Amino acid sequence: ERRPVPVDLGVGYEVWMGTNLLFSCEDMPKLVVAAEICEDIWSPAPPSIGHALSGASLIVNLSASDETTGKDVYRRELVAGQSARLICGYVYASAGDGESTQDVVYSGHNLIAENGILLKESERFVNETIYSEIDVNRLATERAKMNTFVCRRGEDYRVIPFSLKITETELTRAIDPSPFVPGNQKEREKRCEEILAIQSMGLKKRLEHTGSKKAVLGISGGLDSTLALLVTARAFDLLGLPRENITAVTMPGFGTTGRTYQNALKLTEHLGATLLEVDIKEAVRVHFRDIGQDEKVHDITYENGQARERTQILMDIANQRGGLVIGTGDMSELALGWATYNGDHMSMYGVNVSVPKTLVRHLVQYYADTCQKETNGASALREVLLDVLHTPVSPELLPPKDGEIAQKTEDIVGPYELHDFYLYYVMRFGFSPSKVYRLAQLAFWGVYENAVIKKWLAVFYRRFFAQQFKRSCLPDGPKVGSVAVSPRGDLRMPSDATARIWLEELEEIK
Repeated sequence: ERRPVPVDLGVGYEVWMGTNLLFSCEDMPKLVVAAEICEDIWSPAPPSIGHALSGASLIVNLSASDETTGKDVYRRELVAGQSARLICGYVYASAGDGESTQDVVYSGHNLIAENGILLKESERFVNETIYSEIDVNRLATERAKMNTFVCRRGEDYRVIPFSLKITETELTRAIDPSPFVPGNQKEREKRCEEILAIQSMGLKKRLEHTGSKKAVLGISGGLDSTLALLVTARAFDLLGLPRENITAVTMPGFGTTGRTYQNALKLTEHLGATLLEVDIKEAVRVHFRDIGQDEKVHDITYENGQARERTQILMDIANQRGGLVIGTGDMSELALGWATYNGDHMSMYGVNVSVPKTLVRHLVQYYADTCQKETNGASALREVLLDVLHTPVSPELLPPKDGEIAQKTEDIVGPYELHDFYLYYVMRFGFSPSKVYRLAQLAFWGVYENAVIKKWLAVFYRRFFAQQFKRSCLPDGPKVGSVAVSPRGDLRMPSDATARIWLEELEEIK
């Protein structure tokens, strides 16, 4: 009989005993604790599986696992793996050296894991107590997003309520200010290589499917178009097609500077693509005269008129040459709506659509560090890529000042490192504004003042909701990570959704 039974202690109350007990916190409904003992986790069908499917978010294990050479590695992987499989917190406490006896020695190996991540681990043989926090809201969100994880409490489970005093937790876990970018260089390089492979393989498949042997893209000398050209070159190499079939179009306008123009020319040359220059200034002036736009008025029409002229040129050149227009815009721009509707917002395949701006920079840096295989002068290509990396992010739609870029994106919409942080926690875990704000305070302590963090978080919510209509009609593009904004996948969000509730919560933060 697996059903729990009450045991009368003879002192006026009963204690429930059994294997199917759930302890539910009345003050924090998403905290539901269940237990398994020692070797349960080693078994083919651990009890924690049933516990988790019945609603347990935290599994605790009191163990007497003896120590043998190499066993700690397996134990660590087992605990972390079980927490990932069950999308739960897992607290494992093992017997200490004081309990060693006869032929077995215990090390006091204690572990705390959350959804595959080992949060804390004790040093063995010192009987160390460890502490960490389990984010039960995050776990609940992860479970809700997984269609195959369905909680149906078994009839043989008994739920026992308990209470906890709710206080503000002082977080001991580190909050990474760059959640999209691995901090470890080796992991970062591996991630960059993997993402470049996904991007180029996605484009390769699209080119094969359409029968296209040519590609067209705008090259501005900025980060995004640089990455798009690098990815396109890789895809053509995979297909065994000559890079000359890639037409990189530079389209100088009213805001183009000599620095970005020269970098666009050099980059195209060193990668072996075909360069085509189309100056858009006169065509835009004719368009302005047709619609009665004063060229001296540098408003949104002045800016978007240039962006749409460039897209028209790319589409028509692609028609001429029988190729596909490759989109260059990144995920951060799409999240903020920093794209001209039916301008740079549109393409036939967008290779950067799920790459955040902070990661774009590292991908270009990685290519610069590993471009020795390029035949047309690796050192020269590296030099151009490094200069692109040091160029301010700008759409270059306003006239330069003294030959320098006058329009810096981050001065207008805010720092991309902040917006990418917000995007990660809003999209990946669905955190509330107050929680995102608190995590940002910890992650950017000493970098941004609280008022600055709050200001740009409000901008993020306003733009993210208001600009959904642009994301609702995005071209196809490869998903490379756990966060994406495609309307066909991760972000099935109505275009008329309002940010009011989120902004009101943010406004209440003192």
